[in-house]
Amino acid sequence: MKVSIVIPAYNEMRTLPAVLERIKGVPLDKEVVVVDDGSSDGSREWLDKAIAERLFPYELRLIKHDRNRGKGGALITGFDAAAGDAVIVQDADLEYDPLQIPEVVRPIAEGRADAVFGSRMLSDRVKTYSRLYLAGNNLLSTLVSVFFGVRMTDSYTCYKAFRTAELRRFRLSSGGFEIEAELSCKTAFLGLRFMEIPIAYAPRSREEGKKINYRDAVRGVMKIIALRLSLRRGDFTV
Repeated sequence: MKVSIVIPAYNEMRTLPAVLERIKGVPLDKEVVVVDDGSSDGSREWLDKAIAERLFPYELRLIKHDRNRGKGGALITGFDAAAGDAVIVQDADLEYDPLQIPEVVRPIAEGRADAVFGSRMLSDRVKTYSRLYLAGNNLLSTLVSVFFGVRMTDSYTCYKAFRTAELRRFRLSSGGFEIEAELSCKTAFLGLRFMEIPIAYAPRSREEGKKINYRDAVRGVMKIIALRLSLRRGDFTV
């Protein structure tokens, strides 16, 4: 099974090279699709050079946005370009260790799941960024679980893996971090065979470049409610 690793990146020159270096050790048939979301820190130029010089021993593709469209916009672009049998998201920072990817995609490769989320809430290898962040994530996960009838402990995890054929059915539209809510809600609504597995997580601070904030949590709540109302009508464009 070939796996497409989609990396949305916006001004992540400090950590992106290390992430790509770490992916060398991922023992999978893989391609890496980096979507540069309008960076201005030199990372897209570095990526052009890395690809030209074949710096990494795997298929590495770069797609450039002419302006910043948000994490959701970058993921939609990457998902559309993915050529693998399965797709997984890898953030461009070092909060998630790419060496966990085989564990996350294994249930898909074995035919036991259509979607697998790496849950930080199920693990004892997790550091907490803040109590407020933890409370917000718990609220969002609870809303998805209650509104869509699925037990989900970590709806805003980066590590979401899908069978590509199933992901194509989602008709995603979110531009910002609320893409996480949309992916979670539609996973449940479409009745995908869904699993969560524990993963390690090492959060970075705001000073180190963490971008998600309380406003994104509010947008996530609004997205979940809007999807619950619209998906009853079969409308996947909200």
